[in-house]
Amino acid sequence: MGQDIQQTTFTETDYHRFRQQLNRELEAFQNLLNQPGFGEGPSSFGAELELYIIDGTSRPYPINQRLLELAQDPQLTLELNRFNLEYNFTPQIDTPNAFSNMLQQMHGALDFLGSLAKEEGARVVPVGILPTLKAGDMGLEAITDVPRYHVLAKALRDKRGRDFHISIDGQEQIDMHWPDVSLEGANTSFQFHYRVNPGDFAASYNAAQLVTPLVLAVAANSPLFLGRRLWHETRVALFKQSIDYRLDDALDKHLPARVLFGLGWVRQGIHELFTEGTCLFDPLLPIADGQDPFEQMHQDGAPKLSALRLHQGSVWTWNRPIYDPADNGHLRIEIRSLPAGPSVENMISNSALISGLMKGLNSEIDSLIAGIPFRYAEQNFYRAAKHGLNATLFWPNLKAGRLEERPVTDILKAMLPVAQRGLDELNINPSDSHRQLEIIQQALQAKTAGEHGNGAEWQLLAYKNLRKDLSDEQALSQLVENYYGNTRTLKPVHEWSTKI
Repeated sequence: MGQDIQQTTFTETDYHRFRQQLNRELEAFQNLLNQPGFGEGPSSFGAELELYIIDGTSRPYPINQRLLELAQDPQLTLELNRFNLEYNFTPQIDTPNAFSNMLQQMHGALDFLGSLAKEEGARVVPVGILPTLKAGDMGLEAITDVPRYHVLAKALRDKRGRDFHISIDGQEQIDMHWPDVSLEGANTSFQFHYRVNPGDFAASYNAAQLVTPLVLAVAANSPLFLGRRLWHETRVALFKQSIDYRLDDALDKHLPARVLFGLGWVRQGIHELFTEGTCLFDPLLPIADGQDPFEQMHQDGAPKLSALRLHQGSVWTWNRPIYDPADNGHLRIEIRSLPAGPSVENMISNSALISGLMKGLNSEIDSLIAGIPFRYAEQNFYRAAKHGLNATLFWPNLKAGRLEERPVTDILKAMLPVAQRGLDELNINPSDSHRQLEIIQQALQAKTAGEHGNGAEWQLLAYKNLRKDLSDEQALSQLVENYYGNTRTLKPVHEWSTKI
C-alpha cells in the first residue's frame, strides 16, 4: 500500500480488469512456486519503524512532508497522518551480527531525524500511540496530502456507508463513532521482516502465528488513547475497528474483518493465503498495469505480480505473507503487531525473540499446532493485546496430552532456550543473540519482582504517579516528556524509572 498512485477514480471496468489480472497472477504465482530453487537463499531480516512527530509541548506536530523534504533520504516515507513518518532500514542478509547492526542503524536514523526535526522545533518519538493525542488532532485534515491515502480513505468509508464504530473495553472504556479512517493513523508500529524459503513457509508462518502472542505481550506499549487507559496494546483493537467497513448486522459480520489475525493454520504454503485474501476481500484500489506475468517470467525470471501485491497490501493480517520480486523473487513474513518503541533496544530484542522462536520451533510446529486449534491461538493474540504480561494464554502440553492455560510469563521463560537454539541455527553470533535474549529475560524478572516489564506497564505506572500532583492533561504531557527522555538513554524499558 506504500506505492504512489495517480488514478483516483475507478469504474466497474477497472474492477473487472483488476480481478482478471489478480486471477492471472495467482496462477503465475503458483507456477513460480513450483519452480525448483525459487526463492531459496540466505536468511535476512528487515524492519520498518513508524514514528510520531511532536512539538515542544509533547503534542502531535503535522510536519511530515516538511521533514521528508529536508531529509532527502529514500529510506524515509510518509505515513497516513501528517504527524507520522516511517523509516525503512537496510535488510541484514546472512549477517552474524544482524541484530546489533540493526540496532546501530536504528539509533543512527533516529539521531538523523531528530537533528532535522530540531531545526523545525520538533522531535521524533517511537511510541505505539501518543498519550497526548486528542480527537481534535484527527480528521480528514490530518491525513497526509498524497493521493493514495485519500483514495484509500474514501474507498473504506464508501464501503461502510456510515461512521466507523470504535468500542474498546479495558481498564477504562471508550465508545465513539468517527467519520473517517484517520484514527488508524494513531497507531505506529515496528514492522519486522523475516525471509523464509518457500519449502519452509507453512511451518514458519504457523510458528509465527503461535508465538506472536508471546512476543506481543512483552512488547506491548500502547495503553493510552484519547486519555483513556484501555488495552496494554490498544493498537490491535483500534486498528481493526478504525477501518472496519462491515456493518453490525449479522449478515455483514459473517465476513472477516480486513484487519485480522488469520482464519486457520496454513496447510500447504503462501499461495493459499494469497488466494484466501483474493477471494474474501474486494479490491480497494483496482489499478492493473496490464502486464502478463507469464511473459515476465519468460523474459525476466521473477514477475512483478503488481496487482496481487497491491491487493495483498490492503489485507492487513497481523502476520502478513509477502512476495517480493527483488533478488530473483523471494518470500517474507512481515510481523506487524509489534508497536513502535519504547526503546530501540526493546524493538531489537523483540525481533530477535520472534526470529529465534520461529526458527527454533520449525521442526516441531506440526506437532504443536495439532494440540491447539487455531481459534485458541487467535484468542491468545487478543488476550496478549489486552493484558500484556498479565495475560494467561492457552498452550499445548504434548507430554501430558492436553491444552493448558498458563501465565504468558511462564511460557516465555520456558521458550527462551528454544529462541536461543533458533538464533544459533540462524548463525547469529552468540554475543549478539545472548544480549538480545538477556533483555527479554531481565524484563520477565522485573515483572516477577512486581516491577514493570514492558512499555505499557511503564506508561501506566508513570501516569499514575504523575496524576498524584498534576491534572490529567498535565500528567499526559509530562508522561510524554519523561518517555522521550528515556528513549535517549539507550536503556531497555525495564530499566526506566517510573518516579516523577
